[in-house]
Amino acid sequence: MSEAPLSNLPEYSVSEIAGALKRTVEENFALVRVRGEVSGLKFHSSGHVYFDLKDDKAVLNAVIWRGTAARLKVRPEAGLEIVCTGKLSTYPGSSRYQIVVEQVELAGVGALMAMVEERRRRLAAEGLFDAARKKKLPFLPEVIGVITSPTGAVIRDIMHRLEARFPRRVLLWPVAVQGERAAPEVAAAIAGFNALAAGRPDLLIVARGGGSAEDLMAFNDEAVVRAAAASAIPLISAVGHETELLALTLDYQRRMLNCFTKGLDDRRRHLGQLARVLPRPEALFAIPRQRLDHAGEKLAGSLRRNLSEHRAGFLKTAALLRRRAIDDRIALGRERAAALQIRARRAQAARLAEAGKHLSGLARVLDGISYRAVLERGFALVKGADGTLRRRAGAIAAGEGLTLTFADGAVKATAGEGEGKPRTPPKTKKSPTDQGSLF
Repeated sequence: MSEAPLSNLPEYSVSEIAGALKRTVEENFALVRVRGEVSGLKFHSSGHVYFDLKDDKAVLNAVIWRGTAARLKVRPEAGLEIVCTGKLSTYPGSSRYQIVVEQVELAGVGALMAMVEERRRRLAAEGLFDAARKKKLPFLPEVIGVITSPTGAVIRDIMHRLEARFPRRVLLWPVAVQGERAAPEVAAAIAGFNALAAGRPDLLIVARGGGSAEDLMAFNDEAVVRAAAASAIPLISAVGHETELLALTLDYQRRMLNCFTKGLDDRRRHLGQLARVLPRPEALFAIPRQRLDHAGEKLAGSLRRNLSEHRAGFLKTAALLRRRAIDDRIALGRERAAALQIRARRAQAARLAEAGKHLSGLARVLDGISYRAVLERGFALVKGADGTLRRRAGAIAAGEGLTLTFADGAVKATAGEGEGKPRTPPKTKKSPTDQGSLF
């Protein structure tokens, strides 16, 4: 019989469990920041954005609702490392948890540069940066279209330079140069200038002052790049322009020359100080030269003493090499060799004798366990016509031809009638532990 269910354990529906989990997750993770790499990116037709945040050990589902996606400064891209701010929630339809993203940030300047480089490679593969697409700038443009902020220092600097050097007619298309509106407005301005039927500029300038890499990201947007590539009007990029750049460059040049001159003077002064403490060449080599003179004077006497010492050693060695001494050493060596030969023969004979005794013992043991010794005691070995051994009378059929092996030979015989019943011996499986019989 099965056990009765536990009546005091509450029962939940699937929806109740899913709702309880959703409330628990959202209450405990109402605002979190999660860093990871974007993968599985999908821009749904509804305007929502779905992707996964992953690291080397885990994956977290992420969703950006349509209204939030339109306000993002940084749009997620596959392979980009980002930091998402939002809340954790659950999706009961598939029993999974996810982060509902409210804000997206790049995970450092390195990630920003990696995104720009990946975008550059992808657009270059389409041919957008080919040299053949570049348009020749007009030598004397009559009308110049400027796309920039109307309140920044850039437009004032452009107008000042044109007025001082080359007065021309300027058409300003005001746009945001930073933030989420910048990229679409710049792209629309490029397309707008190209769409003018009358008074269309001969040259376009897209300008923006200096700033951080994040501030200039709007001009790296794919929409801006494609608009610039599609422009029929020659276009100049003045993004990152600095006011009074020439004066700043001249100031850097002046400072560089001052630093170089000061460094050169410091090194010249230091070199002079080092030169004063160095000894004069004649003083530097005086002592080694004097040591060389003394060594030269001692060289002749040292050579004579060395020759005498070697001659004495030679004579001493020659005295040891007389014929009688050599003969004595040869004779001593022969005696030692003869003694070693005698010892070797004795050792070999002893080993052979020991081996013979061992072999004789093994032969006796072999004779003792041989079945022929049993036959010598009056026993016989009985085999059937098929050559198999017959150990029991019941295994022999009447009239069966037999071979009887005795100690001095074998004879043929025929089985007669006996008390046992004639039968065919069954084929038995040999046990792994059966060591057989002497017969």
